[in-house]
Amino acid sequence: MRLRLLFLLLTLLPTMLIAQRWKRERYEWMASAGASQFLGDVGGRNQIGSDYFFDLDGASTRYVVNVGLRYKLSEYFAARTHLTFAEVYGDDAYTDEPWRNNRNIHFRSPVFEWSVTMEGSFMRESTGSRYKIRRVRGRGKKGSQVYVYGFVGVGLMFMDPHAKYEGTWQALRPLRTEGQDFVPGRTQYSNWQFVIPFGIGMKYTIDKRSSIGIEYGLRKTFTDYMDDTSTSYVYTKEGENRSPAAAQMVSDALGYDRIAKTLADPSLAPAPSGVDLIADGCSACPGQQRGDPTDLDSYMFMTITYYRKIRTGRKGLPKF
Repeated sequence: MRLRLLFLLLTLLPTMLIAQRWKRERYEWMASAGASQFLGDVGGRNQIGSDYFFDLDGASTRYVVNVGLRYKLSEYFAARTHLTFAEVYGDDAYTDEPWRNNRNIHFRSPVFEWSVTMEGSFMRESTGSRYKIRRVRGRGKKGSQVYVYGFVGVGLMFMDPHAKYEGTWQALRPLRTEGQDFVPGRTQYSNWQFVIPFGIGMKYTIDKRSSIGIEYGLRKTFTDYMDDTSTSYVYTKEGENRSPAAAQMVSDALGYDRIAKTLADPSLAPAPSGVDLIADGCSACPGQQRGDPTDLDSYMFMTITYYRKIRTGRKGLPKF
């Protein structure tokens, strides 16, 4: 009987040790690089009314890089934190949709983001093996080598939309292009915004300490001013017969100059063929639609990530 118990214990011991191995490998640092896309009022595909990735414009793709730390809470869940730097961009000139193209607005904005997310999966992640030897199962190898997961969290994002005027990029927020803090009901937007990151990813175990993965993440914001475009026109370009009294009133009150007027209304004149202008021949008069305030802005990242496990000390804390 004792021999049977001893044999059973010796048989189960390696499995028990392997089952606890993830607790000694809770920490990983991460580094990612990839592509960013903006989803808002400016730019987009050749059609109005498309949402999320159905409104993608390949020509406006820009970059994203980030670094982060991942901590395994269990074999199925992990907590992550990231610091991200990216650029988002949009340009009406890239779309053939007549109304957007005639509007002719463009912008770019840096994005600094700090986020905390929860990651979950129905799969056990492979702990990996020290060496890759064909037809030999590595010591400690456990779980799936391909690991698929989803994530959701919260983040804080900094934005600062700019547009180009005579070869120089101008910050748009100080120009109050839609009458912020002057037109009733329009307050100035903040450079800092909360975001909700969520998405899916796939991770592949290379060896005992390294993994590589691909991830798609969408960021839902609580602002419609990432592109400095949301509501309606409040004044027009200098010298045009478009409600000059109302335009001059706003200009005088805010001290607007030619730069502000031009970037607030860079619409094409004359309008291209096919654009349905309003009855008086003015597509960008005060009160006419400039953006859609009912649909808040979003942005998304597609990244390739390298993961590296961090050694832990006796107290379970990472050893850098």
